[in-house]
Amino acid sequence: MKRQLRALAAAGLLVGSSLVAVALGGNASADTQICEQYGSAVIQSRYVVQNNRWGTTAQQCINVTGSGFEITTLNGSSPTNGAPTAYPSVFFGCHYTNCSPGTNLPIQVSQISSATSSISYRYVSGATYNASYDIWLDPSPKRDGVNQMEIMIWLNRQGPIQPIGSVVGTTNLAGRTWEVWRGSNGSNNVISYVAPSAISSLNFSVLDFINDVRNRGAITNSWYLTSIQAGFEPWQGGVGLAVTSFSASVNGGGNPTTPPPTTPPPGNAACAVKYTANSWNNGFTADVQITNTGSSAINGWTLTYSLPSGQQVTNAWNATVSQSGSTVTARNTGHNGSVAPGGTASFGYQGTLSGSYSSPTSFSLNGATCSRN
Repeated sequence: MKRQLRALAAAGLLVGSSLVAVALGGNASADTQICEQYGSAVIQSRYVVQNNRWGTTAQQCINVTGSGFEITTLNGSSPTNGAPTAYPSVFFGCHYTNCSPGTNLPIQVSQISSATSSISYRYVSGATYNASYDIWLDPSPKRDGVNQMEIMIWLNRQGPIQPIGSVVGTTNLAGRTWEVWRGSNGSNNVISYVAPSAISSLNFSVLDFINDVRNRGAITNSWYLTSIQAGFEPWQGGVGLAVTSFSASVNGGGNPTTPPPTTPPPGNAACAVKYTANSWNNGFTADVQITNTGSSAINGWTLTYSLPSGQQVTNAWNATVSQSGSTVTARNTGHNGSVAPGGTASFGYQGTLSGSYSSPTSFSLNGATCSRN
C-alpha cells in the first residue's frame, strides 16, 4: 500500500489540462501548479517535488515554490481507519526511477559518514493529516519499486489516525522524545517515530534515526539508503498545508560493507546458540545466549526458530519476541544489537506449556543456521 504501490506506468505524465505544469528537468518556476496524479517538478536543481496522489481519484493540486510546496486543491477523503489519500512531498534521492538531480543515492549505510536534513512546515486546523518525514532503505541499491524498510517521522498528527503496527516503546533522538511504532503494511516494514506534540521545524541527523532502526535489527549496515522525503499524508481536508523549506545532505566516507553470503557453507555458521529452559506443569522460562563465532561484528540480529507443539511465548526481556504459529522471531533491542567476534547477546522469555516439555532444536541468525552450544 502507500504511495510506493502505484504502477510504474503512471510515471508517464499526462499533461492534458491547463491546470497542470510538470517539469522533470530544470527548475520549477515560482508558483508552478501540479495537478497531474504523479506529476513532479525540480527545485533548487537538487530536489524533486511530487504530487503523488496515490490513494484517491479525486483531484489534488499543489503549488510548487522555490523552497517547497503548498496544497491548493484537495477534493478526496479517506476513512481514518485506513490509508491516506496521498503523499505530496519533496525528496532527495530516487523514487520510482525519478531521481533528484546529482543525487549520490542510493548509498550503502556503512558508507555514510553523515546525513543531515532540515524541514519547516506550515499547518492548518480543521483537517485530518500527518506531517511525515520518510526515510526509505532497501537491501539492494534500488531506484524503482517498493523498498523493504520505511522509517516515518511524524512531526504532527491531527485527528484519529495512527501509524502502522503498534507501540513498542519510546526513544530519544534529535533532542526529543518519540513514541516508537513498528509494523508492516504488507509490502514493506515500517518503524514510525511519533512526536507527542506538533513540531513546525526540525534540523536533525537522519543518520541517528537510521542507526536506531539498525540497532532494532530491522536493517544492517549493508542496506542502502535510497531516498529522503518530507510532506503530508492527508485523510480529510488539508488545503493550505505547506512545506516552506527543505534541505538534505548525505556524505560518504564511511566503511563499505561487503554483504556476507546468503547461505553459509554447512558447518561454518558464524553463530552458536545456548538454550537453557526451566519448565513446570503449565509453563516454562527460557534463557537464550547467542555467540558470534565469526570474524566480523554483528550489527543488528534477528533469531528465528520453532517451538515444539504446546508452547506459547507470553512475555520477554532484552529482545522483541513475537510468535506466529510455532515460529518465534526474536529481534535485538537498542542496547544489544552489536555483537563483537567472540561476544554474546542474551535474552529470555516466559511461556505457557500444554503437554510435555522439549526445547527447540535448530536456530537461524540473520538467515544463517547456528550451531548449538
